[in-house]
Amino acid sequence: MGFLAKIAMSFDALIGYASMRAIESPSTLDDQQWLTYWVLYSLTTLFELSCWRILQWLPFWPYVKLLFCMWLVLPIFNGAAYIYENYVRKYVKMGLSVNHIHPESHRKVLQMMSLDARKSVERYIERYGPEAFERVVRAAEKEAKKQN
Repeated sequence: MGFLAKIAMSFDALIGYASMRAIESPSTLDDQQWLTYWVLYSLTTLFELSCWRILQWLPFWPYVKLLFCMWLVLPIFNGAAYIYENYVRKYVKMGLSVNHIHPESHRKVLQMMSLDARKSVERYIERYGPEAFERVVRAAEKEAKKQN
């Protein structure tokens, strides 16, 4: 297990680095991915501590945990975001999951979007400003009224 242990230790360092980059970034949306990851990792660790007597008899457990952590983190899978979007988000008040610096009209729109769409909107607002996003929202509302 020396090779896998080496990979796992490198993986932990990369996760730590990516988490620090998320903290330092101006957007709060990438924080969601990493906060969700760390909560799920903590729950996995609590499970391990609670069930260690059973897990010690399962020689494949470290591999399962490594694969699960990779699924949570790697951008190709984005498992932590998937779990948040499909299981956690519906139980969290929508107002808490959206950055509070946005006006009410922006929050309503952002609440209806997926994580990737919200990231794109955040980048758009950072680049062009909240007024530009407000114009896009008004145009979309006007278009929706025309169709109804």
